[in-house]
Amino acid sequence: MKYRLLSRLNLPQDIKKLNIKQEEELCRELREKIIETVSKNGGHLSSNLGVVELTVAIHKVFDSPQDKIVFDVGHQSYAHKLLTGRFGSFHTLRRYGGISGFTRPEESEHDACVSGHSSNSISIALGMAEAMRLAGDNHHAVAVIGDGALTGGLAFEGLNNAGRSGANIIAILNYNEMSISKNIGGIATYLSELRTQYSYKRLKSGAKKFIGSIPVIGGGIKSIISASKDGLKESLLHSTMFEDFGFEFIGPVDGHNLEKLENALRSAKEMNCPVLVQVNTVKGKGYQPAEDMPGEYHGVSGFDIDSGEKPQAVSGFSDRFGIELARIANVDRRVVAITAAMKYGVGLNHFNGALRSRLYDVGIAEEHAVSFAAGLSAMGMIPVFSVYSSFLQRSYDELIHDVAIPGLHVILAICNAGIVGEDGETHQGLFDIPFLTTIPNVTVYSPATYEEMKICLNRAIYDNTGLVCVRFPKGGEIHSVIRPSADFTFEDSGSDTLIVSYGRLSENAHEVAMTLGCSHLKLTSIYPLQEDALDIIKKHSKVYVFEECSRSGSIGEKIKLSAPWADCTAIDGFVPCMSTCQAFDLYGLTAEKMIEKIRRQDQ
Repeated sequence: MKYRLLSRLNLPQDIKKLNIKQEEELCRELREKIIETVSKNGGHLSSNLGVVELTVAIHKVFDSPQDKIVFDVGHQSYAHKLLTGRFGSFHTLRRYGGISGFTRPEESEHDACVSGHSSNSISIALGMAEAMRLAGDNHHAVAVIGDGALTGGLAFEGLNNAGRSGANIIAILNYNEMSISKNIGGIATYLSELRTQYSYKRLKSGAKKFIGSIPVIGGGIKSIISASKDGLKESLLHSTMFEDFGFEFIGPVDGHNLEKLENALRSAKEMNCPVLVQVNTVKGKGYQPAEDMPGEYHGVSGFDIDSGEKPQAVSGFSDRFGIELARIANVDRRVVAITAAMKYGVGLNHFNGALRSRLYDVGIAEEHAVSFAAGLSAMGMIPVFSVYSSFLQRSYDELIHDVAIPGLHVILAICNAGIVGEDGETHQGLFDIPFLTTIPNVTVYSPATYEEMKICLNRAIYDNTGLVCVRFPKGGEIHSVIRPSADFTFEDSGSDTLIVSYGRLSENAHEVAMTLGCSHLKLTSIYPLQEDALDIIKKHSKVYVFEECSRSGSIGEKIKLSAPWADCTAIDGFVPCMSTCQAFDLYGLTAEKMIEKIRRQDQ
């Protein structure tokens, strides 16, 4: 049988019955199943292959779901899913109605929390550990966090609170030198240096024993050092940053050696206090193409297992944006680009050569990115922060306080706006319009084509002031017959019924208008609504707005305040894991569903 252990064991309980050789076989099966499934369904490959042994060791030492296992981001939880009763449904990974690519409590009691974004695991695990302590429950909360996620400030807020808490919390730092793009900054450097100190614990223990063995004065010196707060303690008994936070520190541990992993985790468990275990892993472990190019196989849409060949990447909005921004920056030295550990995902890989010095990768730190942009702008630079819509949510306070109130000129290039597909609820770009349009003096563009995107980006940089946003969807443009414009285009059929659209839905709306004989207003500058566009809206007796946006705070809601009669087709709630096409159909955004709605309303 291909998956002899995965298909027969009662997991995760039976892991505790396995010897090391059997666990190694189980790890091989886990990798094979992950590779097989992701090659067909797409998903996160490198991160999951890197934590196979670690996940098995966690389930060997701890007792899920009584012990709470919190995966930071959750994109590395595939082995965890396979070990907790989802082997039979794993083929549905990232499919509509199937299992999520991230942890979801409604999916399994072994998924401690919803996870899809970064740097929150220590805070959540601490809350769980403290709740158990208050209830007299001695079980542990285990946070599994990568070194990439440790570049996020929230992780340090959690560390600061957890280290002095006395709770049964264990933070496992998975160190692999990668997040999505290669880690940069002081934290990455510190961890890299720490990794080389393989004999750290032995040296520290040896120093204590040596000092204690000195006749007559040894014990006294040891006591003085233990109590002292001066530099002598730091020079003789060096501590890690994590110990300074209040954690006991174990590691570094070979993250692919099951015996060493289990020993380290048992030691951490027995301490019954805040412990941080550093585990060194290889991202993509066990599949050579992913080991060689972990960033290329971080998130994939599919691939050929034998050759490692992936479908040829199609140039999309993010890529075209990056090319245009690099063209502008080559001419104007004031233009700088900022990314939060997503250089390739947001198109900024085109900032190379002489432009590299004006590309700033700040790590997974969107709040810092916005405040950093504000500082650049205050000194006469023109900063462009390129970021996923869902990740921009972290920066709301900084957008108001550091950019909007002082009226600084900062441009946001918002990638993956609207429906994004199989990554599900945590990654949908449905909320940028509602929260951005609450900010005074903001300008928001939503181009439908590459040509419009170029026009909007140039206008955002050179014509607008203040906070300016250019948002575009995941993937590429749909060929449009509508004239490009940075404002709006109006197709007047003479009808009293008007269809209003923006972004990539404009192609569907144009088709509907042609079919039904309606007029069509395609917005490009979507906020604030221009007076000329509002005049057109007010002249029609029926207005239908279609948009990829949360209904509350949508452009349609704003239009309804001015229109004689208006109906808005937008999205209520969260969009689960499904393809973009399936989501368009489900939420009434295909041309066919738009036609059905208008005809039904007109009956």
